[in-house]
Order: sequence, then structure tokens, then C-alpha cells
Amino acid sequence: MKPKLLLLAAALALSACATVTPYQPISGGLGYAEQKLENNRYRVRFTGSSKTPRSTVENYLMYRAAELTLQNGYGHFLVAARDLETPPARNGSSGGVSFGFGSGGHSGIGIGLGTVVGGDEPTLAQMDVLMFAGAKPANRADAFDAKEVLANLEPSIQRPK
Repeated sequence: MKPKLLLLAAALALSACATVTPYQPISGGLGYAEQKLENNRYRVRFTGSSKTPRSTVENYLMYRAAELTLQNGYGHFLVAARDLETPPARNGSSGGVSFGFGSGGHSGIGIGLGTVVGGDEPTLAQMDVLMFAGAKPANRADAFDAKEVLANLEPSIQRPK
């Protein structure tokens, strides 16, 4: 009975590692966090697992910035600085040969090949946002209406189960 429980626990742990990071406050090093820099300026971060697509990490970052903007009584925000760190792709191959001898005169040989495509490191995105009251300026490409961002990104937000 105990080996089955250990096997089940290991399978659950592995499946948790192999999933997209949900939109959540930082937990176990994954999720969003923010730091207030000035009254209307925040640094917002989102860290996703290696299985979380870059576009998802960026959407979650924008979504959190919009939430913070509205929570602080503002209507729009400007992106003052942006940084995205993606894990380096590790391309390569590996291989090996093994020999085995068993009882009763049985022997065997095995050849294995594998390809490593990516790493297990998380993707981190962060940006500094400035928050302002009222409607966003029409002539600023770096300005975002917080309510529109929330409405447009909400269908893609995956929350923890």
C-alpha cells in the first residue's frame, strides 16, 4: 500500500511541475508580486514555470498592472520600463550504450538517444508602471486603459484550482 501512495505522490508532484503557472500571488517562487516605488509608480513582476508560455507571462503582468491601477483609484497606466527574462534554450543531444548480463546465459545491449530542447528555469517578466487618473492619452502608445486591459485579458486568465 505504501509504495502505491509514494508513486501517486510522485506523479502528482511531477504533474504540478509540468503545468502552466496560474494567475496567483507569488507562491513557491511562481506568480505575481509588486513593489510600490512612489505614490503612483509600481514595479510589477510575474514569474512563470518553464511550462508557462512567454505570452502568458506577459499577459499576466499586464493584467496585474491593470488591477493595481484600479485598486489605487487610477484609470490608466503607462509602461515606464519593461524587462523579460526567458530561460536559454538548451539544444543538444545525448546518447549512451549499455550492456547487461543475466542468469541463464541471457545478455542484452541497449542504445539510447535523446534531445534536450529547453530548460527547467522559470520565465520572469517585470515592468515599472506609472498610474494616472482619468482617460488614457490618445497619443501615447505606452498608455493602457486599466478597465479595457482587464476586460480583454480576463478570458485568458487561468486561476488556481
